[in-house]
Amino acid sequence: MIRIRVRRNAVTVLLALSLLAPAFAACAEDGGSSSAGHASPSATEAALALPRPTGSYEIGRDSLHLVDDKRRDPWVPSAGSRELMVSVFYPARHRGGDGDRAPYLSAKEAEQLLKGQKLDKVIHAEQLTSVRTNARSTARPARGKHPLVVLSPGFTLHRATLTALAETLASHGYLVAVVDHAYESFGTEFPGDKGSSRIRTCVACRKVEEAPGGDAGEKKMLAKATRNRAADISFVIDELTAGSRPGGGRHPDYAALVDTRRIGAAGHSLGGNAAAVAAGTDHRIRAAANLDGTFFAPVPSAGTSRPVLMLGTREGHNPRADDATWLQQWQRLNGWKRWLTVADSGHLTFTDLPILGEQLGMTDPKAPLSGKRSWQITTGYATAFFDRHLRNQHRPLLDDPSKANPEVAFHSP
Repeated sequence: MIRIRVRRNAVTVLLALSLLAPAFAACAEDGGSSSAGHASPSATEAALALPRPTGSYEIGRDSLHLVDDKRRDPWVPSAGSRELMVSVFYPARHRGGDGDRAPYLSAKEAEQLLKGQKLDKVIHAEQLTSVRTNARSTARPARGKHPLVVLSPGFTLHRATLTALAETLASHGYLVAVVDHAYESFGTEFPGDKGSSRIRTCVACRKVEEAPGGDAGEKKMLAKATRNRAADISFVIDELTAGSRPGGGRHPDYAALVDTRRIGAAGHSLGGNAAAVAAGTDHRIRAAANLDGTFFAPVPSAGTSRPVLMLGTREGHNPRADDATWLQQWQRLNGWKRWLTVADSGHLTFTDLPILGEQLGMTDPKAPLSGKRSWQITTGYATAFFDRHLRNQHRPLLDDPSKANPEVAFHSP
C-alpha cells in the first residue's frame, strides 16, 4: 500500500489521524454512527507535553523565514519566489531556571488544521498551541561547531510534527533545521507586511488530487514535489552555511556553528524521500534517513553510495509489501544501508502525533505501538544513524536486532 494517499477522502483520513483523532475520521466515514467519535471532557482538556530528550545538551530554538530568489514557487508561480519557514534547534549552554519555552504551533496554524478537518469542536486549538516543548527561544548556542541535520515533514503535515525528533538530536549535539515547504501543509504561518502574517494552505494537495492520469499522474506529481523539496533542503544548507545571519542580526551566526563536513538529511513520508534524493543531488549531504516514505522519486545515481537508513512500518514496508519502491531502491543502493521495520506501527508512528495522542487517550487500533515506544524507537535509531555516519561513532544498535527493541526487524532481501 502506498504510504501517501492523495485522493480527497484519503487525505481527510490521514490528517484526522495526524490530529490525534482516528476515531473521528472513522466516524465521519460511516456517516457519524460510530460511538467512537465522542471525546471525553478529560481528553479535550488534557495538558500535552513532549518527552524530555535523552542527550546532555540544553536546547535552543529559532525560527527563520527564508526566500529563494533564484526559484519561483512550484505550486503558485504568481506568488513569486520560493518561501520556506524553518525551525532551527541547536545545542544550548546550560542555564538555571525554566526559561521561555518555544511554542509548538501558532494559534492560526492550530486553528487551520483543526477547522480543515472539522475537529475544532472536539479538540481545542489551545491544546496544540500549548504543548510543552523542551526548547527555549532565548537560549544561547553552545560553543563550537556541530553536525547539521535538515528534516522535512510528511506531505500535508506541519514541521512541528517532527519537534520531538529535532529536540532529541539537538540534545545530542546536533544543529537541526526543520523545514515547512510553502503550500504543502494545511496551514503554515509566514510573516507579512508591517508585523502581519500570512497563512499558506495546501495548494499542493489540490494539484496532486487534480493531476491528470489517475494514480500515475498523482505519483508523477509527488515525484515532482519530492525533487522540489530536495532543492529546498539544499537551499536551507546554503543559508545556514553562508557566513551571514539569515533574516538579520537577531539570529545566531549559524555558519559559525555548523561543521560543513558533517551534514545529513532526514524526513517523514514525502520528506524522507526528499532527504534521500537531496543526498544524491547535493554532495555536502553525507547521509540520509527515510522514515516510512514511498520513493516516488528514486535516489540519483550520485547518491546511491551514500549511507541510507530506511525505517518504516512492518505492514507497509516489509520486503513483500505492496509498496515495491523500497525493494527497488534497496537494490540500487551500494553503500552502507539498513532496512528496518517496526511492528504495530503506523505511518504517523515516526512523528510527534502518537506521543500527543496517547496523552489524550486517543490511539489508532491499527497502530497500537505506544507513543513512548514510538518516540524511543524513532529517536534512538535516527540518532544512532547520524552518530555513526556524521561522527564516525560505532553504534551497535544498527548492527543487529536488539533484545531491547523487539519491535524492530532487520531486512536484507
